Amino acid sequence: QVQLVESGGGLVQPGGSLRLSCAASGSIWRVNFMGWYRQAPGKQRELAAVINNGGTITYADSVKGRFTISRENAKNTVYLQMNSLKVEDTAVYYCTEHVSSGPSSLYYVYWGQGTQVTVSA
Repeated sequence: QVQLVESGGGLVQPGGSLRLSCAASGSIWRVNFMGWYRQAPGKQRELAAVINNGGTITYADSVKGRFTISRENAKNTVYLQMNSLKVEDTAVYYCTEHVSSGPSSLYYVYWGQGTQVTVSA
């Protein structure tokens, strides 16, 4: 089994910054995709950013130029640096990792518990 633990959410004023972290632990052999999704009240969960194990990154248009995703493979950890935050960035942010537990194992998708990010004056 694999667990993802997120940290770094909180309350910030518009224009401020936050850094989210998500560390995976458990039976991990390799991690392919790592990413962050978010869900605002009354809306569907949407992609914020994703990075694969080759370093290819995809950002939602709404966060391009403001958010930076990175990963630290030795720690099975993914980060999301969020700058120039806007009120509309308010949401619960969920990390996700595609993990294989062994060379003969498939990749499975795991999710963190979510961390609240609130942008308000």
